[in-house]
Amino acid sequence: MAFLYQRDKYVNAIRPDLVMLDLNLPKRDGLAVLAAMKASPDLRRIPVVIFSTSQLSKDITRSYELGANCYVSKPGNLTEFFSTVMSIEEFWLSFASLPAQGE
Repeated sequence: MAFLYQRDKYVNAIRPDLVMLDLNLPKRDGLAVLAAMKASPDLRRIPVVIFSTSQLSKDITRSYELGANCYVSKPGNLTEFFSTVMSIEEFWLSFASLPAQGE
């Protein structure tokens, strides 16, 4: 969160154009991170793709309720994992129209 808010050692960090967020984070629940991002005027325009092993309908529903832009289940093997990540990146950073940073 310090990186996204450009705090402390990240004060000069460039905000990402896209966040791929896992629900199972080591220190903070991914849904809490999503809620904080979408509640922040500075962060809410950044598209958030939930990329999780969970296929539970409650996780999918809650993610969209909190403002996720997309929910993708992680594939089980490494080849499909990399292919999925590349497809997400290509869609969001090559085809989707995103607002310019700072607008």
